Amino acid sequence: MTKNRSDLQSWDFDLICIGVGSGGLACAKEAASLGAKVACLDFVRPTPVGTRWGIGGTCINVGCIPKKHMHHAGLLGNAIEDAPHFGWNVPKDYAINWKKMVTEIQNNIKSTNWVVKVEIRTKNMTYFNGIGSFIDQNTIRVRMANGKEQRITGKYILIAIGNRPVYPKIPGALEYGITSDDLFSLPKPPGKTLCVGAGYVSMECAGFLNELGFNATVMARAEILSTFDREMANIVKEYMASRGVTFLQYRLPKSVELTENKQLLVKFRDIKNENIEEQGIFDTVVWAMGRRALLDDINFSAVNITIDDHEIVVNDFEQTSVPNIFAVGDVVKGRPKLTPVAIKAGRAVARRLFAGADSCVNYDNIPTTLFTPLEYSFVGVTEEEALRRFNENEIDVHHGYYNPIEFILSKRSTSYCYIKVITKRDESSRIIGIHFIGPNAGEILQGFAVAINCGLTLDTLFSTVGVDITNAAEITKVFITKRSVIASERSSLSSDYNPCTEFLDNLGKFSTQNALSCILNEQRFLLETKV
Repeated sequence: MTKNRSDLQSWDFDLICIGVGSGGLACAKEAASLGAKVACLDFVRPTPVGTRWGIGGTCINVGCIPKKHMHHAGLLGNAIEDAPHFGWNVPKDYAINWKKMVTEIQNNIKSTNWVVKVEIRTKNMTYFNGIGSFIDQNTIRVRMANGKEQRITGKYILIAIGNRPVYPKIPGALEYGITSDDLFSLPKPPGKTLCVGAGYVSMECAGFLNELGFNATVMARAEILSTFDREMANIVKEYMASRGVTFLQYRLPKSVELTENKQLLVKFRDIKNENIEEQGIFDTVVWAMGRRALLDDINFSAVNITIDDHEIVVNDFEQTSVPNIFAVGDVVKGRPKLTPVAIKAGRAVARRLFAGADSCVNYDNIPTTLFTPLEYSFVGVTEEEALRRFNENEIDVHHGYYNPIEFILSKRSTSYCYIKVITKRDESSRIIGIHFIGPNAGEILQGFAVAINCGLTLDTLFSTVGVDITNAAEITKVFITKRSVIASERSSLSSDYNPCTEFLDNLGKFSTQNALSCILNEQRFLLETKV
């Protein structure tokens, strides 16, 4: 139920949203539907090479959506590569038309920008194409794109400005390098590309560029995907390397220079050996070394908002240290940097402010997917996190490799298709993490994320009948634990060793068919790991 507006009459707006990306737009639309008078402020600073885009934030314009399109383009290239094994006649000279692909993607983005503008207009929200900065906790200075300024006031302020890529402070970085903010609208094919960074942006960009036929190299100062499950991250890296991606780890770039041939000479050093300096020639350099909010743009110091490591600190209700100012999305400290998270948080803020709701967003068990050529998706804890939270005797890690049917005729390697299910070793055997590497991993894990939030147990998982023939069904068959493999190694595979003894003891409540599957799974796993 909408609040009485009598206490809001002294303000120009009930809510001012600084930033109209996924989180800001979700909050603004929800607030407007609840009767609030809403202002939306949105302005994109051009990148150093001049890239601009429309309303809607990172996800729509330079993030999730164009990334997923290019990822799918890479998968289509894989499908063409496999097609002859399924009877299709494919010309040998097929190749990606970069300009055509980028044009189609940008046309889709522009249509989405238009939809966002229509939503703002139909919900009677006021739109300002300008940068909003604080004068005080209720007053915002709007610097319009046309150079004009005006002041507006609001009872509540939402900060949802997102993050922008970080550039290294080295010669040539700004002049010759680009970021993901530029890549998806790049007018010419990137050619031989260096992706600098160890996170998901670097890996995803290198992955789809390589699958599109462009030589890709990943340069990282430390471990690849260090915040992900270590074992799964290594498998993703190994798969990409098997497909042709080059990895330069423990390296830092020193400079970028333009050569006479209009290519880029990148000089870098080995951080494990300061005396070794190296260099390479590339056509494109993509900086993917992290992201940071442009907090100075909003003049946050004018309202004394608490900031930690260039991120805004909020409580469980997305409220900052200033009671009427809220923040959602990538700019917030300690929240997953994911579009659905920003949307949930934005809607929750609006409902609390204008509908009397009091619920918080559940930030546990949020699923995520790494859209590398062989996708990796997970929900819940990593194996490392489980071992930090619990004693190693309190958890079990069920795991196994599987053979996607789409890989069989094309003889693609299945040695990277891997599943891991992490459970508590208690009476309920509650599942606290599921990790999956393989085709369509994101689509598969969405349903399991719901199940985990409903309290999924090992008993329920193993008693569930799988859909035949699907890769998702393989998750219901991971009877083998790492603990049992250790036991098998200790036994040196003696003639009297029964690879399923532990499971027949512990999982006696399951059917004979499950026990047989357990034995077959164990035998296959042992064979594959001995190759």
